[in-house]
Amino acid sequence: MAIQVGDRLPSGTLAYLKDGVQHISTDDLFAGKMVVMFAVPGAFTPTCSARHLPGYVDKLEELKAKGVDSIVCLSVNDAFVMDAWRKSQSIPDDVQMFADGNAVYAKALGLELDASKFGMGTRSQRFALVAKDGVVTQMFVEAPGEFKVSSAEHVLSAL
Repeated sequence: MAIQVGDRLPSGTLAYLKDGVQHISTDDLFAGKMVVMFAVPGAFTPTCSARHLPGYVDKLEELKAKGVDSIVCLSVNDAFVMDAWRKSQSIPDDVQMFADGNAVYAKALGLELDASKFGMGTRSQRFALVAKDGVVTQMFVEAPGEFKVSSAEHVLSAL
């Protein structure tokens, strides 16, 4: 079952690149903060690169003005791919790029996606959530093939 509003986010570990591959506990990532986390099916994919990720960069200051402490981008890719994507898109440090290489966290959230027919294996569904101190306060999961409710604009309008 997919995570719902009111649920505590599951504990897990995500990876990022900084002087080699580093790991962060999701408990630490979400503790005591309002966090917007959005997930994409894959780095460098068309909608993710052209609209989803750039939207959060464009709306960064407006999200912060609404009390958001951290913005987290999650994808079932490795930390090297996420860092290369960050660099290619000139993503500021205020948008944190985390890898869920084996889809362990996507599965823990109940939001995994079987993209095998596209040669991509298990990925994350496209979604966004707002969490306060690790508890989901808002949840936006896209219908297959859509990009509406997980956009930065939609999340911002809901805050």
